Amino acid sequence: MTLVTGAFVVFVIGLLVRQARTVDWGAVWEAFLALPPATLAVGGALALASHGLYSTFDLFGRHFTQHGLSVGRTVGITLIAYPFTLNLGSIIGGVSVRYRLYSRQGVSVGAIGQVIGQSIVTNWLGYFVLAGAVFWVWSPRLPEGWHVGPGELRWIGTALAAITVAYVAACALRRGKPLAWRGHDFPLPGWRVAVLQVAVSSVNWMVMGAAVWALTAYQPPYAAALATVLLGAVAGLISRIPAGLGVLEAVGTAVLSAYMPASQALAAVLAYRALYFFAPLVLAALAFGAVEWAGRGAQLPEADAPAESDKNQPHAAGSIQ
Repeated sequence: MTLVTGAFVVFVIGLLVRQARTVDWGAVWEAFLALPPATLAVGGALALASHGLYSTFDLFGRHFTQHGLSVGRTVGITLIAYPFTLNLGSIIGGVSVRYRLYSRQGVSVGAIGQVIGQSIVTNWLGYFVLAGAVFWVWSPRLPEGWHVGPGELRWIGTALAAITVAYVAACALRRGKPLAWRGHDFPLPGWRVAVLQVAVSSVNWMVMGAAVWALTAYQPPYAAALATVLLGAVAGLISRIPAGLGVLEAVGTAVLSAYMPASQALAAVLAYRALYFFAPLVLAALAFGAVEWAGRGAQLPEADAPAESDKNQPHAAGSIQ
């Protein structure tokens, strides 16, 4: 952990403790219980839609590696792995679960690395585009003490959007040829696939924001709900707190309370966590256990043996960070 990361973790923990002391938890609980079933149903449906969209991210890795698994099985593995990623982190959760499930199907370590790498890249491409748009068009209210103004946010948004533009441009210029950097080859898709990556990821993040928005009963503008998801994701990632527990809540309360009572804002974010993080984790754990039980003593037959071309594919280990 670097000094900067350590300082950020200390800052986040201090922010959480300070905000927790000022929260009227009784009012939050009342607001949580007062959420209408229809509101929870819409939020849950949008959360389910987002998980479904994310499950397609591994298909880009399937396209690269030709690992032999069917579309349905690839999507199924991602659906199981994603909740573990959300709640336990990418290394402990997503990578280990994916490796276990893919290797059980006979997929090579190199191919698994490329699949995970492409999924990570796809996820953040859409994030960068949306963050750039939100920070430029609508400057969200940040938690007290962040000391970041609208001007700084616009510069950050510009830099993030530029990363996605540079990626698509590199894909167009390289025409499918891998990008060499520090002795490693990083496979790049054609520009059409790159644009599809950006589009699918952007829609996924927007659906996540829509889930938060629905749970607030549409009181704040949609941009505030989207900013809650975007800022909460990066703050949780930097802080390295599992599942961003407390971080998303602090960010969401700060952003959304400008448009609704703080107790209702926090209740909406807690409902989002329950529907998007916790409930899918329970289902994924049950599914993972069922797969393990079914696969005792035998490898599930689905994947073809790794193709010879797969052995020569460049690994994407440098992308799995």
